[in-house]
Amino acid sequence: MSAAPVAEEEGAKPTEDGDRPMTIWQHLSELRKRLFYSAVAVFVCASAAWTYHEKILAFLAKPFCDSWRASHLAGKCALNFSSPSGAFTSYFQVSFVAGLLVAAPFVFFQLWAFIAPGLYAREKKFVIPFVLSSTLLFVGGSYFCWRAAFPITFDYFLGLSGTIEGIDMQVVPTVMMDDYVSFVTQMLIGFGIVFELPLVIFFLSLAGIVNYLQLIHYGRYFIVGAFVVAAALTPPDVTSQLVMAIPMLILYGGSIALAFLFGKPPTEAHREWFREQRRSRKAAS
Repeated sequence: MSAAPVAEEEGAKPTEDGDRPMTIWQHLSELRKRLFYSAVAVFVCASAAWTYHEKILAFLAKPFCDSWRASHLAGKCALNFSSPSGAFTSYFQVSFVAGLLVAAPFVFFQLWAFIAPGLYAREKKFVIPFVLSSTLLFVGGSYFCWRAAFPITFDYFLGLSGTIEGIDMQVVPTVMMDDYVSFVTQMLIGFGIVFELPLVIFFLSLAGIVNYLQLIHYGRYFIVGAFVVAAALTPPDVTSQLVMAIPMLILYGGSIALAFLFGKPPTEAHREWFREQRRSRKAAS
């Protein structure tokens, strides 16, 4: 018995261009290859970014220094390191972040190359839109974080410093370089990933896994989830949480519109389920 009939008997998805379905070992080998290519690309870009590590750190620290001056703190805006290798480690980390952003188109292309064997021929034509949109969303999310989230976050953190009344004690920020770089890296990557939401839902709707009626129904649960994620990734103040949660809700609304325009239409069973859920909700209220 040939490999293709066996795969079909096991429920593998046949392809329109005559390709044989890949085995699990072939998938693992392909995944390893794509991860290796991506790691090499990020390493090369990070190595190139090392030449500009001071400028990159200055760029990432600008919102922090602006908040430092706005809070009227004494002295110059400063990042400290406590070990001989502290500065080197931090500079390496900011170079890695820069390399990841520069290599993002290639990394997303490798992701597409990994999932492409499981797609139909007509779906494989989305490679360029996928790479471009995923890159723009990831980089755009990181830039939004730097532009909007960082100023609010650092204003809140540095605003906690000052004189404590009744004890004549100064609360002075001494920010460590490695702690700062780790924090901004987490925030930048977190916002970049969150901004990929419309793209993920777009392809799920194309595949018929979700439809716009399901997205509308589960929207209230997403609202709760958005604020939980925002609370986990941002400082414990309402303003910072809103800075992340509100864009997530806007992106979710845009995802519903994409699913409505381009996704597979819901079946009659889905429509009846949606109507039943609405009737149940009205009855419960």
